[in-house]
Order: sequence, then structure tokens, then C-alpha cells
Amino acid sequence: MSTDTPRPFRSRGFIVAAAVVGLIAVIGVVALIAGLFNGDDDATPPTPTSTPAESTESVAEGAASVCGLPGYSDSGAIDSPPETEWELVGTVAAPTDPDGAGPGKLESNGFRSCYAHTPEGALFAAIGYVAVASDTRNTNRLYELLADGEVKDQLEATPAPAEAGADRLQVAGFKINSYNAEEAVIDIAWSVTSQGGALVSLPTVLKWQDGDWKVEIGTQGPAFAPSPLENLGGYIPWAGV
Repeated sequence: MSTDTPRPFRSRGFIVAAAVVGLIAVIGVVALIAGLFNGDDDATPPTPTSTPAESTESVAEGAASVCGLPGYSDSGAIDSPPETEWELVGTVAAPTDPDGAGPGKLESNGFRSCYAHTPEGALFAAIGYVAVASDTRNTNRLYELLADGEVKDQLEATPAPAEAGADRLQVAGFKINSYNAEEAVIDIAWSVTSQGGALVSLPTVLKWQDGDWKVEIGTQGPAFAPSPLENLGGYIPWAGV
């Protein structure tokens, strides 16, 4: 497979947009952000890491899930694919465990929020955000899933136009780059199914705020730019389709 970055991921405009909705170019709202801020080889199995047991002690008020989901971890990783059900949200298959990792709040239009204060919760939240954003009915509410900051404020004040993108994504794998009780960096390997299954990595930064994981972005773009992958070496393979 060529190592060239798939078309939607080449421009700086995409990189800024990706900060707002994960892979926002795929769902067609690049123009909004521009206006705001004028492998084929076999995968190598990842090295297993241990996951500390979740604390059974009472969780402080600010650390508890806003919708009462169980579990709390102030450190940890994930060493195997989580067992979960998958639901199609917009055009993306998203993991769903409403009594565990989350989401604990589900709406009929696919809008979902409230994830457990655990590595699994952060992982589910990172994927869930892109899934929610792939449904144009949710476009004007995406700011609700962002961490506090200028970008969130501007998106709330300037609703995005509801436009459908031409490209489609599905989860192919993941790894936890870092995790603590305040911040997680979740690297999702996405398969661009509309481009022959080309693989792209996009690490997503999430902050724990108001009892939920929120996607963090800044006016300069994402902390990590998307990059092409030749294969899933170093990632835990995981997919809903």
C-alpha cells in the first residue's frame, strides 16, 4: 500500500478541522473551521500492558460519571480488545456499553455522551465523537462534546452548516498513548472505507470535565496531526464491521 496520506488528510485545512470533529473532512464541515480561524503487511501484535484494577473507593464528586456509570481509574492501559456491542451511528460503527464504559446517555438521533472515568471510557468516547459527528443531524450540537475553550465557544456561537461528506471511516484498531484521571490520548487507527480501506492514525486528546470525557482542541489545530499507516503494527486490532 502506498504511504501517501489519503486525500482528505493532506491539507492544513483538514488538520485544523480534524481538531474539531476528529476526522471532520470526512463529514463535510471543513468550511466552518476555515471560516472560524481565517499497508498491506501483516500486523505486528502490540506489546501487552497491564491494566490496574479500578478503584472501589468512593469517587470524588468531580471524578464521578455525570450519569452514574461505574468505575474509576487514575492510571492504566488496555491490553486486549474490549468486549462490546457495536451500533451504527451515522456512518460509523461505534462501541456501545451503556452499563459499563458508555455511552450512558443515548438519544434517538444517535447523539451520545457520558463515558466511564476509565481507559475504556476514554476509548469509547474518542470513537463515539466521530460517530456522532458523522450524522448531520448532530452538527449543531457537537460543541457539547468538546472541552472548554475558544473553539468550543465559537462553535456554539456559530453553528456549523449540516453537510454530508463523501468519505467514510470505520475503526480498525487502537492504542492508548497515555492515560490519567485528567487527560487521555487515544490513538485510533481508522480505515477509510471509501478509499479502499487506506489506514490513517489520528491520536485524540480528551479531558475529564463535568463528569465526562471531552475532546480537547485548540485554535492552532489538534495536538497530533493525522498520519498514514501501512498496517496495524503496534495497534490492537478492533472493529465493529
